[in-house]
Amino acid sequence: MMRLAEKYAKEAVPALMKEFNLPNKMAVPRIEKVVVNTGFGRMIAGKGSHDQKGIIEAISQDLSLITGQKPVITKARKSISGFKLRKGMPVGAAVILRGRRMYDFLERLIHITLPRSRDFTGLKPSSLDKKGNLTFSIKEHISFPEILPEKTKRIFSLEITVVTSTKNKEKSLALLKVMGLPMKS
Repeated sequence: MMRLAEKYAKEAVPALMKEFNLPNKMAVPRIEKVVVNTGFGRMIAGKGSHDQKGIIEAISQDLSLITGQKPVITKARKSISGFKLRKGMPVGAAVILRGRRMYDFLERLIHITLPRSRDFTGLKPSSLDKKGNLTFSIKEHISFPEILPEKTKRIFSLEITVVTSTKNKEKSLALLKVMGLPMKS
């Protein structure tokens, strides 16, 4: 089986150069980074500081198992009393993957996680934004093979953004299809 980075170099680049009549390899769109994040504001709202630390620790540990990289804890920018939120309170965790880790994560996502997800029929092309970045969510993080469901106390969802170098929706969609992401037609 061909690795994803090899597949990009050997299959995607020539195919996209031909399809879009591009002059050289550097003009071919590529995946720049993958951002994986989750929010846990609802889980920690109204809990004591000891319980909050436990929840944050468990989620960041699971996220680091999934991505192979330690997540950054994101904090609230302003206070919102209706949500019991104070400025500086931890509300989520995010990981930015580049290079080899990005390709490894995408391989596991394409070949293992998405097929294991419940009721998965493919990614919608409407998930692409105007700049050609694909954003989608996975409802249960336990669909990743690194997570043992019987040891998990809390199930949380993940938002995954695949950032491409192109600013064109059409080229980005073609790149993602060639790379093997299961897109709906």
